[in-house]
Amino acid sequence: MNPVFANSAWITVPERLVLRRGRWAPCRLAVRYGIFVHPVEGPVLIDTGYGPEISAGKRSLALRGYAAVLRAEMVPDSAPERVLHRLGFRTEDVRLIVLSHFHADHVATLCRFPKARVLARRDVFERIRACSPARNLRHGIFTELLPPDLAGRLIDVQARPVVHAGPPLDEGRDLLGDGSLLAIDLPGHADGHFGLCFPKLPTPLLYAVDAQWLLRAAFEQRVPGFPASLVAEKPGQLAHSARLLTAFRDAGGHVMLCHDPDPAPFDLREPSA
Repeated sequence: MNPVFANSAWITVPERLVLRRGRWAPCRLAVRYGIFVHPVEGPVLIDTGYGPEISAGKRSLALRGYAAVLRAEMVPDSAPERVLHRLGFRTEDVRLIVLSHFHADHVATLCRFPKARVLARRDVFERIRACSPARNLRHGIFTELLPPDLAGRLIDVQARPVVHAGPPLDEGRDLLGDGSLLAIDLPGHADGHFGLCFPKLPTPLLYAVDAQWLLRAAFEQRVPGFPASLVAEKPGQLAHSARLLTAFRDAGGHVMLCHDPDPAPFDLREPSA
């Protein structure tokens, strides 16, 4: 059950924003989402990436402003339906999506999968629904991107059994009931943010999503401070999660992030020209 990750878009920011004591030079960040094929569930998505839904149609002024600030460069060949087609599937074949958190760049194309069940944190979802638009905006969350029937399709990650994940992760939630995919709490970035561990791969993989933007920031203990910390739910916990990533790598595992621009072992190769 090898996952692959596609890059839905590029976002350019000053390096110093995502790497403590970094340069002011531009740094391109990827916006990955993942796909793996489970023997029972079939093709499963890990988040859904960025998409034109961010600004298409009747969007709020806040969401249009968000899109204008990020100025994402879409990668059309890496849209979910195209990647699924390359792997021999259609969008309607996706029956399950795992949402690591509810930020806009992770749920933008969720509407393309109206029949899929969604594994996510129900408590976080309910807090989002109860929050004011202004508070959600501060954390990059726009409820207009969430399907109106999401509550009925949501499967609570917190209801999955807790299992021993092995050092240094200690424990995780067994999402599929067979130990092949574990949700690992990685606090700091967003309310309820979790990564995904594939412990049964020859070299275990921890997809740490947005625990940091750059692996260098975690591995070199260069977690960015202000103003990047303004978007974090719990800035004081970012360094703890970064240390966990470093410990997992030092124990012999692979670590991947959503936004790190460097090629990663599980990245989907672009089709040959």
